[in-house]
Amino acid sequence: MSDWLFDGPDNAEWTFVFAHGAGAPMDSPFMETVATGLGERGIRVLRFEFSYMAKRREDGKKRPPSGGKKLMQEWRDLLEAANVSGKVAIGGKSMGGRLASQLADEVQPDALLCLGYPFHPPGKPDKLRTEHLEQLSTPTLVLQGERDPFGKKEEVETYTLSPSIQIEWLPDGDHSLKPRKKSGHTEEENLSRTCDTIHRFLQSLG
Repeated sequence: MSDWLFDGPDNAEWTFVFAHGAGAPMDSPFMETVATGLGERGIRVLRFEFSYMAKRREDGKKRPPSGGKKLMQEWRDLLEAANVSGKVAIGGKSMGGRLASQLADEVQPDALLCLGYPFHPPGKPDKLRTEHLEQLSTPTLVLQGERDPFGKKEEVETYTLSPSIQIEWLPDGDHSLKPRKKSGHTEEENLSRTCDTIHRFLQSLG
């Protein structure tokens, strides 16, 4: 497999550099569905893997993510190597989005997109990961499941977050935006809504 995966038109106005979460690779079903959906909506999507995940792919051994400093530097290196032209959004699934949020005001993309932001570890709502989000100036869209154990709707609505952050709540969604069958909603609907919302958000930025 290539080091990078691309979806969407080469001449797109927007390119989304899309990082995976801690436990699943860049070609997981979630990443694949979102990248393909955005590509169909005219957004260029670049997926990549952090080095620990690439090594896991090579030898099949599960390993935890590298330390935050290493992962942040890998984000910087990727953006420099990709040298994307046009308008750029950065972000990702869970950990990938959190890292991008910590870098956003430094590297100054045109937008930040976080899918399933880990506001706190599951079961530890007092251990918030939101301090940097209070002052964030980059235009930001968070796509969050209403019952995400990393930050449920009723919890997140009490947080002090920068006015640059918009949150779209996916009905009955978990950390991967997947609803329960009994909710009457489907995963397909939530992921399609995710792609539609991202498309509208980027279009609104001009």
